Amino acid sequence: MSTSAPDRPGSAAEASAEPLIATRGLSAGYGTQPVVRDLDIEVRPGEVVALLGPNGAGKTTTLRVLAGDLAPMSGEVRWLGGAGRAPLHRRARQGLAYVGERAVFTRLDVAENLRVGRVETARALELFPELEKRLRTGAGMLSGGEQQMLSLARALCRSPRLLLADELSLGLAPLVVERLLRAVREAADRGLGALLVEQHVRKVLDIADRVYVLRRGRIEMTGTPRELRENLDAVESSYLARPGTAASM
Repeated sequence: MSTSAPDRPGSAAEASAEPLIATRGLSAGYGTQPVVRDLDIEVRPGEVVALLGPNGAGKTTTLRVLAGDLAPMSGEVRWLGGAGRAPLHRRARQGLAYVGERAVFTRLDVAENLRVGRVETARALELFPELEKRLRTGAGMLSGGEQQMLSLARALCRSPRLLLADELSLGLAPLVVERLLRAVREAADRGLGALLVEQHVRKVLDIADRVYVLRRGRIEMTGTPRELRENLDAVESSYLARPGTAASM
C-alpha cells in the first residue's frame, strides 16, 4: 500500500458542498452519563469518512445520534441543512441509510429480503453477483460475508444520500471486506456521502477521504488518510489495535 497516494479527484468540489449531516459540540450517552463529548463531525456528498477508535470509544453511540435513534444531551445535529431532530424512520425517508451488523431478516430468503427492502433484484445482483445463487436461501443460512452483502445491497440500491455503517467488516475475511468497502467507494464516487465505523484501519484508509479518531468519547485526531498513514504505527500501537487484531490487517 502506498503511503503517498494522491488526493482523490473531486475532493475540492466535495469540500465546497454543504454537509449532508454535521454535529457541533455534540454530547450524547445513556441516562445521565455522556459517552461522547463535544464532537464536531461532518459528512459531505461524494465523500467517505472513516470513524475509528477502540472499543468503547463512542463510535456506535455517535452513529445512533446521527441516525436519529438516540437524542443528544447537548450540542447540535444538522441534517440536510436543518436541525436534526427527526427520528430514524423519518430520516430514512429523507435519504439516510443505516447498516448495522448483519441487518437482515433471517427468517426470509434473500429474494424476500430484497423485496421487503423495496430493492430490485437485478440492481442488487449487479452490485453483488455472489448473491444470485443464494436468492432462495434463508438469510439466516448465509455466511457472514453474504449477510453483509445483502445488508449493504438493500441500503445502496435505494440510492440514499447518506450511508451510516457500523462495522461492516466485523469478523469477515479480507477479500470480503475489500468487496464491501469498494462498493461503498463506488457509490460515493456517484455522490453518496458515507460515514463508516471500522476496525480494519488500513483497508478503510484506502477508500476514505477523511478520518476522525475517537478516544474516550472525544475526537483525538482528524485528517486525511495520507496524514493518518504518516503516523499510523503510533496510532495503532497506542489505542486502535493490539497485534493480531482486525485493525492491524
